[in-house]
Amino acid sequence: MSDLATAVFAAETGSHLVAAPRSVRFDAFRRSFDERGYLERLRRDGFDWVGRDDPRFPSRLRAIHDPPPGLFVRAAEPLPPRDAPLVAVVGARACSTYGSAVAFALGRELGSAGAVVVSGLARGVDAAAHRGALERGRTLAVLGCGIDRDYPRAHASLAAAIAGRGWIVSEYPPGVEPAPWRFPARNRIVAGLAQAVVVVEARERSGALITADLALDEGREVLAVPGEITSLLSRGTNALLRLGATPVTCVEDVLQAVGLDPPAPAEVSLGEDAAAVRRLVGEGACTVDELVRGSGLAAAAVAAALAELELAGVVAGADGVYREVTPARPTPV
Repeated sequence: MSDLATAVFAAETGSHLVAAPRSVRFDAFRRSFDERGYLERLRRDGFDWVGRDDPRFPSRLRAIHDPPPGLFVRAAEPLPPRDAPLVAVVGARACSTYGSAVAFALGRELGSAGAVVVSGLARGVDAAAHRGALERGRTLAVLGCGIDRDYPRAHASLAAAIAGRGWIVSEYPPGVEPAPWRFPARNRIVAGLAQAVVVVEARERSGALITADLALDEGREVLAVPGEITSLLSRGTNALLRLGATPVTCVEDVLQAVGLDPPAPAEVSLGEDAAAVRRLVGEGACTVDELVRGSGLAAAAVAAALAELELAGVVAGADGVYREVTPARPTPV
């Protein structure tokens, strides 16, 4: 029985199918379905199809209790090797600047260590994790709509970058519009692909918690970034920690969970003012005014130091607050 026919039939009927249905309607569809012609059109449009019985299909995803019939793929190269380390980084769409900065840093450092960062191309944490991973490594986006859709539309350029240097996958063929029920279904693929799932920020009923629950059901490691106890965006992650999730205090916590060694930190040559400002930012997020007061430098000198640090990729600013992206190397003793 054709996995492709099952996937296309599911999309056309708005069904969630794990296997080919035993129905008169499906039998009629299968008999009229031109698989060869469909694959030719698919590949002509720049997409690929990897069925569940294809050796290229991810083995972790095949092992979940309801794997998709296959994956439609938008990428410039084959899917990652079956033994590649994949880590999902998920969280709130309306995340805080802190959550975005943490997701970006995790994506960047995981990518640098050789992990493929998996997420859902949504706003907020997902997008930040994808962007961070693209700086130093690879990332894979899972869609809750047709493989030809960029959802949300605002992420069209991000999707193009991922497809050019990573992978976009979906269980849905071209033409399928996003629908609310498709996103929890998408989350099972995110969880199924990954060795470990990191939740950065999540409200009490966040979709990221669905991904975490699915990962736990499949025996995958779940980690959570601790958050402020007064923040609604931290209630979901802090609840995961109470239930036994591994706290994420640095990227090494995640790398240890998937058996990867941290990359050697890159040497960064900085001027005296930039080094002084970096030390302050390393102690905690700062505004420009706080950096001026803490460093004793003039406002213009602090601005120049921040520009140098941002160009070096070790500090990032958002909403007037600057945070460290790459920790400084320990001072030799």
